[in-house]
Amino acid sequence: MKKISRILAIVLCIAMALTLCACGPKEENKDNTENKDNNVQTPATLTMGTGGESGTYYAFGGVLANYLGGETNVKINVVSTGGTKANIVGIDNGEFELATVQSDVATYAFEGSNGYDATDTFRVLGALYAETVQIVTVNPEIKSVADLAGKNVCVGDVGSGTYYNTIDVLAAYGMTIEDITPVYQSFGDSTESLKDGKIDAAFLCAGAPTTAVVELATSKDVYLISIDDEHMEKLLADCPWYAALTIPAGTYEGVDVDTNTITVKCTLVCSSDMDDDTAYTIVSTIFDNAEAIAALHGKGAELDLTFATEGIAIPFNAGAARYYAEHDITVTTAE
Repeated sequence: MKKISRILAIVLCIAMALTLCACGPKEENKDNTENKDNNVQTPATLTMGTGGESGTYYAFGGVLANYLGGETNVKINVVSTGGTKANIVGIDNGEFELATVQSDVATYAFEGSNGYDATDTFRVLGALYAETVQIVTVNPEIKSVADLAGKNVCVGDVGSGTYYNTIDVLAAYGMTIEDITPVYQSFGDSTESLKDGKIDAAFLCAGAPTTAVVELATSKDVYLISIDDEHMEKLLADCPWYAALTIPAGTYEGVDVDTNTITVKCTLVCSSDMDDDTAYTIVSTIFDNAEAIAALHGKGAELDLTFATEGIAIPFNAGAARYYAEHDITVTTAE
């Protein structure tokens, strides 16, 4: 009888264990159903294409991603890329849901000009800050764009926004890419090449101060090349998507004079498939907390609703448009 009782007890324990196991999934399914009914979902991590690790895209993109991750349920994985062209391709092929891009090159891609095939795969969330075209050298004898003739000059990655900026600046001086020996490199690689004497100058398009140039200035005397008034006038007339901008003296160690150059906008874009509520959350969190973001990165000080929306030729995401409408700003959407 004792043996039978022991067997019966074991059977009862097994039965209870199986009953408890069966209850677990039912409770989980119940929770999932309630979440579904209440439309409560934990979004998958979004991937944001930025730029080289020594550039402003990557650094500021990381700040925005960390801030959004801490304040909302929108989680973002920031990846280093070759810049605007790579980011647009990444959105095209579904690799990225978010990206930072130059406003001029993004327009080329959307409209299908300057060698790009037209694409409708992305929407604007807002312009973030002014991207400055910087012409950097460590050779004090190179004082103007005209002095670049015959020199080894980095023009950014192949097909990058910096490449197109280089073409436009050279054209204002009656020059083409054939008048220089072009070298195709990222920000970080180009400043390393300047340090090692492998190139004579480099075009960079990024928010100033740019990390790669700051680091270069710690080991070399750095010089920025200005665009003079005559050629600036021609450049702006031929390429109205640029604006004139002055890099103040002291932006980089040892550069004690103002530098006159041009600027485009670093623009945050998203996949055209992004849902409106996620887009609204991203835009509202960034612009409602500009002061807090500025404390984390200097470019946050440039966050401004007027700057974010003016002069943008690409449709906005409808969720972003809803946020701007709440601040009496109307933007164009694709809908």
